[in-house]
Amino acid sequence: MDGDFRTQFVRDPASLKHYPALVLNADYRPLSYYPLSLWPWQEAIKAAFLDRVQIVAEYDHVVRSQRAEFKIPSVVVLKDFVKPQKRVAFTRFNLFLRDEFCCQYCGAKGDLTFDHVIPRARGGVTSWENVVAACSPCNLRKGSKTLRQSGLHLNRTPRAPNAEEMQAHGRRFPPNYLHDSWMDYLYWDAELDA
Repeated sequence: MDGDFRTQFVRDPASLKHYPALVLNADYRPLSYYPLSLWPWQEAIKAAFLDRVQIVAEYDHVVRSQRAEFKIPSVVVLKDFVKPQKRVAFTRFNLFLRDEFCCQYCGAKGDLTFDHVIPRARGGVTSWENVVAACSPCNLRKGSKTLRQSGLHLNRTPRAPNAEEMQAHGRRFPPNYLHDSWMDYLYWDAELDA
């Protein structure tokens, strides 16, 4: 099997990008749930070599240098604790995550854009408290009108989220790919079934 893997790597070096390492803080929690804190395998091996992380799980595949052979890490833990950031950056992605990827007017999912509750044409600012996720039909319906003029109602009042809320929202939206070795570390703080 190693020979097949090595041959595949020689033909397609980008194939090893498919072996990301889950990065855990020193308390064994992911640095971030959404986006999930992942490093390319090269960064994980480099950090282990520099003694910045401890490897706690590995893939079955190896990479070789002239002098050494390394199993590719699948889970690494930082040796020094990184204090979580308290302030949540105001980005399009974080806005959609705060609003749980659904329109704040009708609840539809998919094809989202963002809408200023108080339109910019009427002095509205771009902030956590004035911008919500909206589907295209609702956004077009509202246009530069107020909520009352458009006949739309907000599902919840927009506000700035804190880091804990964003982590909780992120846990509900796992990425498309989760390696089996990550499962014990991703949901360890979830309530157990009795």
